[in-house]
Amino acid sequence: MTLFDEPVDPPAGWQRDHVERYVETDGADGHHWRGVPTLLLTTIGRRTGKARRTPLIYGRDGDRYLIVASKGGSDEAPEWYRNLVADPRVRIQVGADRIDGTAHTAAPDEKRRLWTVMTGIWPSYDDYQARTARDIPLIVIQATSG
Repeated sequence: MTLFDEPVDPPAGWQRDHVERYVETDGADGHHWRGVPTLLLTTIGRRTGKARRTPLIYGRDGDRYLIVASKGGSDEAPEWYRNLVADPRVRIQVGADRIDGTAHTAAPDEKRRLWTVMTGIWPSYDDYQARTARDIPLIVIQATSG
């Protein structure tokens, strides 16, 4: 058993409902949300050391998974992003598959190419970026073995 095996889910609300449906059905209910693919990201809390799980839209770049730390265009980064910057070990659930991985923020050249992948899935990311002076990070997750 690892820290990732007993995550804390979001507080009551639509995100928690999404996570619960996703987990209970191995993604059969929840993998697609509003017509786009979603995964469950689990990070290790930088202050608490507890695993925290969040539903997010994702894209693919070969065997890598892509997520965006938009927080709807907020001037502050989401907590899950701050957690993975402090500890890049993550677990994602994509449908029924649970995958351990390492996350990194895409470098500017890499982000330029991958941003179009993500805005092709969720065009509102461009609107979110326009709302804030913060450069919204794009995160790349690479599966780790064993």
